[in-house]
Amino acid sequence: MLKGKKILLGITGSIAAYKSILLVRLLVKAGAEVKVIMTPSARDFVSPLTLSTLSKNPVLIDLFDENSWANHVMLGRWAHLMIMAPLSCNTLAKMACGLCDNLLLATYLSATCPVVIAPAMDEDMWHHGSIKENLSKVELHGVRIIPVEKGELASGLYGDGRMAEPETIIRYINDNFFSSLTLEGKKAIVSAGPTYEPLDPVRFIGNHSSGKMGFEVARQLYEKGAEVTLIMGPTQLEFPVNGMKLVKVNTAAEMYNACKSSFTHADIGVMTAAVADYTPAVKAEQKIKKKEDKFTIELIKTKDILQALGEEKKEGQVLIGFALETNNEKEYALSKLKRKNIDMIVMNSLRDKGAAFGYDTNKITIFEKGGQEFSFDIKSKREVAKDIVDTLIRLHYA
Repeated sequence: MLKGKKILLGITGSIAAYKSILLVRLLVKAGAEVKVIMTPSARDFVSPLTLSTLSKNPVLIDLFDENSWANHVMLGRWAHLMIMAPLSCNTLAKMACGLCDNLLLATYLSATCPVVIAPAMDEDMWHHGSIKENLSKVELHGVRIIPVEKGELASGLYGDGRMAEPETIIRYINDNFFSSLTLEGKKAIVSAGPTYEPLDPVRFIGNHSSGKMGFEVARQLYEKGAEVTLIMGPTQLEFPVNGMKLVKVNTAAEMYNACKSSFTHADIGVMTAAVADYTPAVKAEQKIKKKEDKFTIELIKTKDILQALGEEKKEGQVLIGFALETNNEKEYALSKLKRKNIDMIVMNSLRDKGAAFGYDTNKITIFEKGGQEFSFDIKSKREVAKDIVDTLIRLHYA
């Protein structure tokens, strides 16, 4: 599965760097082309000569070396996957803050490929609150984290913090990235987040959607090889993966136009956005003043994006909708599936604990137009997104 893949391995200053020697060997043995970038301090733990011999490529350390320039932009575009193993506490903090004081960090910030990290540090450091915050920050930028392992540490203590074993890293990247790029060559669009319908220059009608579910679906499609366009309503989330195309919108009308335009050339459409059903009939040109005891707003229905896409859906296109309900969930979801001519509908209920707007978890049931039903337990939205994309692949691309 790694045969022919281009892997960029970043090594930072950690005693666990000795494991990187075996990791390079396993990657090359599996048929991958490997290039290694080290931080200057990593040289104190492992020899560049050893790594260059095993990788069959020069080891890169400095941005400038003997009047030559290591092109970090091209390195970040060359790779199918970038792995940082081991990742030290210091480099993690720099990644979280967007610092760029060496070649490895410059390449990370330029990378358009997925990035995976395998942290390594002592137990007390690993459990420090700032480490957890920094891990959360890089994860928001799309970085995938291979969990540390429990065992004997360099300090002599026994506990959490050991870098994952090279065999574990190989298994992780195969399972999550190269097991099957089933959607390679496919174009997908994903809508995410809320829409804001303006009342006046400072006020709007909106909802509590965070966009997290759509972001994770887009990420899963991308990691399965699809070319992804993310159509994003107003959200505080960071863009998930650099390799995707981003279209920012605010209103339901803007979301409608962007989805209609993009779906024409797409193979897959996943509509997770919480689009407003109604919008003010008139937007005041100036801020509305508080004068009367009662204030009435006339609302008009917005265009139904899912309905419109379902009507124009061509043979070979797959369209997935979402149904967030508060009662009679299955009945409403199945009705929506049929009325809007879609292939799958993902149903969740506000009555399920941990499945409402803003949560990092969700609980879903998927219905498909052939009558099959798939129910899942409550999971993180990343795992839920994987369930959705895996079901899509199993039903339409297996």
